[in-house]
Amino acid sequence: MRLLPLLLLVICSSWVLLQSAADARRTLAEAGAARRPRVRAVSLGGWLVTEGWIKPSLFDGIPNSDLLDGTQLQFKSVARNRYLAADQGGGAAIVADREQPSGWETFKLWRINETTFNFRVFGNQFVGVDSAGRVVATATTPGPSETFQLVRRDGDKNRVRIRAPNGLFLQAKTMESVTADHSEDTNWGDDDPSVFVTNSVAHLQGEYQLCNGYGIRKARQVLRTHWRTFITESDFSFIASSGLTAVRIPVGWWIASDPHPPRPFVGGSLQALDNAFRWAEKYNLDVIVDLHAAPGAQNPYEHSATRDGSQEWGTTDENIAQTVQVIDFLASRYAKSSSLLAVSLLNSPLAPGATLPSLTKYYRDGYDAVRRHTRTAYVVMPARLSADATELLWFAGRFTRAVLDVHYYNLFSDEFDGLTADENIDFVRKNRSSDLAAVTRRNGRPLTFVGEWVAEWNVRGASKRDYQRFAQVQQDVYGRATFGWAYWMLKNVNHHWSMHWMIQNGYITLDSSRSRAIVSPLDGEQMEPAAGRPKQDAVQVS
Repeated sequence: MRLLPLLLLVICSSWVLLQSAADARRTLAEAGAARRPRVRAVSLGGWLVTEGWIKPSLFDGIPNSDLLDGTQLQFKSVARNRYLAADQGGGAAIVADREQPSGWETFKLWRINETTFNFRVFGNQFVGVDSAGRVVATATTPGPSETFQLVRRDGDKNRVRIRAPNGLFLQAKTMESVTADHSEDTNWGDDDPSVFVTNSVAHLQGEYQLCNGYGIRKARQVLRTHWRTFITESDFSFIASSGLTAVRIPVGWWIASDPHPPRPFVGGSLQALDNAFRWAEKYNLDVIVDLHAAPGAQNPYEHSATRDGSQEWGTTDENIAQTVQVIDFLASRYAKSSSLLAVSLLNSPLAPGATLPSLTKYYRDGYDAVRRHTRTAYVVMPARLSADATELLWFAGRFTRAVLDVHYYNLFSDEFDGLTADENIDFVRKNRSSDLAAVTRRNGRPLTFVGEWVAEWNVRGASKRDYQRFAQVQQDVYGRATFGWAYWMLKNVNHHWSMHWMIQNGYITLDSSRSRAIVSPLDGEQMEPAAGRPKQDAVQVS
């Protein structure tokens, strides 16, 4: 009987101790949440996914580099003074009766070699020659009958003739009849119905254009030199010493097939990514792996590695499944790295082509793919361009360690044209602050991430002090994102887009204090991302 009071005392004391420990954990978590530091990252854009505007010299050695895949040309008959057009936008004949060019009068190039091409029309059919010699746009896939050669006049790149598969040249016999039956003979005069003046209205300089433009052998040499020299270990040292905590590394879907990716892509980028993880571990930096280019292209821009600007990602279950396999590959390869902070599932999906149902299906499957290999890595779910970012809150909020990614630029929209420096700064302070608040929930689920921003604008004659204020207000506002922010990008020939140049020249100043912990109020404890796990000497790959 004497043991009973003693037993009760032990039970009560244990309960008090457990309760005190729980209270202490809650207090620590709440304190951590209040002072939670954010990720401050820089994107290594233009490194493992090519964007020509970042480093134009990459394309200098391509013959006829103004005629790459996706170049959009308009052809005006000098004899008829009319533009070629795909009647009805495609599926019918090619005519030469349009006074002004628009979509039906624009042809996208698929490059076979430096002089030989397929022409894709508005409705995505390909131009070809039928059995009667008429020029039509009816083929859904290109073959020998849809293969043409552009012959340029010496000294005048804009004046061309188009050699058909039968060896003869296209001619605008009448405004209603374009045929492939003109002889070799020409004086290039304005009376020749086989002569056309070209107008180039758009071009692309992405990974597809570079690889297909050079050909596999030369592209491999160009890109491997670029991967070795554009971003080096010294850049990671610079990043770490500048007050940044992470790198965001854009990759393309073909990296999962390295060293033998599908044509025209070339192998070698995976080794560069392995090096990046080793350097990140050495300099105590986190890594956000960002699937920047998805199979089929999730937007029409060159950074999606589209061939001709067509956006076909998400149109089939097979397409989505292939993308999930890429995420599974990346997560499995780097799950054991102490620097893996997050996997970003898709960069800049564009509405309405990337539908919300297709996107949420993919995000669910992509999230599961990451979780098969790591419980601690965050999964970033980018908002759709041209859509309300809040549309994903209900969905992303269902997942642990999910992050909603938004991109904020004072560019690419007419609303910024003509704004002064002060007006741009006020826009960030008020409008962007409101935008970020709209996607930031009190319970912290999902976390929010300003995945891209830059201290560039359309203000002419802005002073250095103006740029400093613009950069600082963005840091102040985007620093409220519960996951953090990433500057686009580390290096660029355009100085204000280059964070390396901006820091070295005093345009951007970062707080040197660097804490890596991220607190998730939902989990009720302080969580260390990948950087908080035991340090490893090298990337472990499976």
